[in-house]
Amino acid sequence: MTLVISHMSVSVDGFVAGPDQSLENPLGIGGPRLHRWHFEADEPGHEVDAGFRDQLLGRGAAYVMGRNMFGPVRGGWDSWAPDGEPAEWRGWWGEEPPYHAPVFVLTHHPRPPLELQGTTFHFVTDGVAAALDRAREAAGPDGVVDVAGGASTVQQVIRLGALDELLIDIAPALLGSGARLLDGLDDPGLEVVEAVHSPWATHIRYRLGR
Repeated sequence: MTLVISHMSVSVDGFVAGPDQSLENPLGIGGPRLHRWHFEADEPGHEVDAGFRDQLLGRGAAYVMGRNMFGPVRGGWDSWAPDGEPAEWRGWWGEEPPYHAPVFVLTHHPRPPLELQGTTFHFVTDGVAAALDRAREAAGPDGVVDVAGGASTVQQVIRLGALDELLIDIAPALLGSGARLLDGLDDPGLEVVEAVHSPWATHIRYRLGR
């Protein structure tokens, strides 16, 4: 059976992004502090972080993400005009995104698939359940679907009862406000199956629905 997981970095007070997310600050003010464990994992003494860094983009055979994670565009896709002219947003990651698998993006605005090097983004307008179904089909019965974020998308998947595993990397930082990962949820039944730490993060893997 296809496994559905999510792997998210959070602050001690539970935020996955800081306030005032924008083109200039995609993770919000203070948000990059949550990812130091990831980007500097090859530093000596941080083998624990390197192992979880390798899992972050190594397990997914397909991905689901919200439109806000794909980019800063609001409204129609041609409404983004950084230099005064409409432009087609192609994601934060350049021409070779890190996913190397199909990615299903939730949106209210139709758009043809976007094919980049190693990754194709598919834009799904009929909701999170439909996106999960398409991702499961792409991943196959023995594959892993990774719900890449942001917070609202993870919450929707948990409310559906569709998330099997939640891996969070708790960074030693307080953001105070922003996008909180687990707001407004009933207890989904969390079982700790792994917990390790480094000076930069505490990595906890939960199984859901127990």
